[in-house]
Amino acid sequence: MKKILFLILSILTMTMFTACGGENNPPAQNEKPAQQTESKKSDSKILVAYYSRNGDNYEVGVIEKGNTKIVAEMIAEKTGADMFEIKPIKNYPENYQACTELAKEELQSNARPEIVGNVENLEQYDTIFLGYPIWWSDLPMVVYTFLEKNNWQGKTIIPFCTSGGDYMTGKESNIPQHAKGAKMLEGLGLKGKLCQDKPAEVQKKVNDWLVGLGY
Repeated sequence: MKKILFLILSILTMTMFTACGGENNPPAQNEKPAQQTESKKSDSKILVAYYSRNGDNYEVGVIEKGNTKIVAEMIAEKTGADMFEIKPIKNYPENYQACTELAKEELQSNARPEIVGNVENLEQYDTIFLGYPIWWSDLPMVVYTFLEKNNWQGKTIIPFCTSGGDYMTGKESNIPQHAKGAKMLEGLGLKGKLCQDKPAEVQKKVNDWLVGLGY
């Protein structure tokens, strides 16, 4: 009888040891604990920095809120980011034709228009969404002023832009040359007219893009 009881107790002890041991198995190499991923996102500090122009715009006429600003606000709301508007000390002309002529002159001379203020404590941000309209197939020169004015070491820049179509120009690949030390993720190009006429459609495109980036 004692032998039978001893045998039963031995079997029960081995079963309990095996069950408890399973909880301590390390995750597979390609798996990440959910808590660790969430912690990484919550610790990340995000900024949306953008240049946007209202007034007389291509295809949409006179507008009170610039196309790029509309997108910037969508991104900030979705990610919980802070915002910084890049403002030139001397505003660009409200007239569309006059603005394009000045933008072309600045591009040809590789100008660096002065900007109003700067981001306070940029070092606290890990990720910066950078927004701008496309002017003459390039970034506005005032955006280059902003990039060259700051220290981007160890930061991630994610560009987004508005223009006459749903595209980027390829010039955004030059951003790390002006933002020394930064790496860059995939950007988003949006048709400016949609920002005014169909904001819900733009919002969906922005959301899908952000989800693809992990936000």
